[in-house]
Amino acid sequence: MFVVIAGGGRTGAQLASLLLTENHRVCVIEHREKVLAHLHRELPSEVIFEGNPTDLQVLELAGVERAHVVTACTNSDADNLMICFWARARYRVPRTIAQINDPRNAWLFDAKFHVDVALNRSEILAKLIEEEMSLGDMMTLLKLRRGQFSVVEEKIPPGAQAVGLAIRDLGLPAECNIAAIIRHGEMVVPHGGTVLEVGDEVLAVTDREGAERLAALFAPPRDRT
Repeated sequence: MFVVIAGGGRTGAQLASLLLTENHRVCVIEHREKVLAHLHRELPSEVIFEGNPTDLQVLELAGVERAHVVTACTNSDADNLMICFWARARYRVPRTIAQINDPRNAWLFDAKFHVDVALNRSEILAKLIEEEMSLGDMMTLLKLRRGQFSVVEEKIPPGAQAVGLAIRDLGLPAECNIAAIIRHGEMVVPHGGTVLEVGDEVLAVTDREGAERLAALFAPPRDRT
């Protein structure tokens, strides 16, 4: 996959580095001298294209017409919108991704500007904080399908509702599956009749509804004193 990254700041540089480790082809477009100096210390010179990513000629020379993805991560929301619009409308790039710098501009980043994915860091952070707070001690190990599903882990404390119950009796939603249990340092492959015990470390693949159900079942009893 060939990815054109418009903007070589911290986000663009880290994205390029990650994509290169995954053996993708990358071109980072940047024109600021200080940023370029930093890029040349972090990335191979052949992936860096010196020029302004809002210049159509620069985009063409960087190979935007061959790109599978264009990621606009400059520090200007207007530039990011313009780059995505050109990438799709003029160069027929299949996928566009844009960084949102000012959350107040988030409403602009949609199909009318040909933005397929808008990355609003403030919104993402807020949702992560909300999710972690609502799930108590449950730990999210991995996100799947753009966050639709998660791999979660939690240790069952004394007094939890789930203690002594078989998995089939937990009333879990269809999209929640307990994949493994670590018990006394050994892995137990669970089935419907597996009874949960205090100290079990449960790993599950689940959607949001299932994670909330597990969090309630595995929560320690409330102190009523």
